[in-house]
Amino acid sequence: MNGIIHHIEIYVSDLKRTILFWDWLLTKKFTYEIYQQWDRGISFKLGETYIVFVQTEKKYLSNPYNRRNTGLNHLAFHCSSKEFVDTLTKELKEKNINILYADKHPYAGGENYYAVFFEDPDRIKVEVVADEE
Repeated sequence: MNGIIHHIEIYVSDLKRTILFWDWLLTKKFTYEIYQQWDRGISFKLGETYIVFVQTEKKYLSNPYNRRNTGLNHLAFHCSSKEFVDTLTKELKEKNINILYADKHPYAGGENYYAVFFEDPDRIKVEVVADEE
């Protein structure tokens, strides 16, 4: 289905404190489960949607907004087909919206990951990924 959120990734200033809060909220108050965990991050999944929290690198902690700083990294949305990605990509180009990783498009996420990556007016990265066909 077009527009359903695929995942949200948020860089955080203190991963340990973040895990304490989000593990409580998501697994105790809601029905998320821990999906992945590694030394610099954790993700929680509900259905097909997951939320990822990653420790911000020390060198970025005091900088103004950058998608690699503490806060929102990017938003990713499901879409129904590769054709949807292709049509959207064409429309983004017509509107002079910056396509990220253009040299690897539409497989910037890997050989089996058909998507378009671009930026909103504030340079927040947005991703639209085709569901497997």
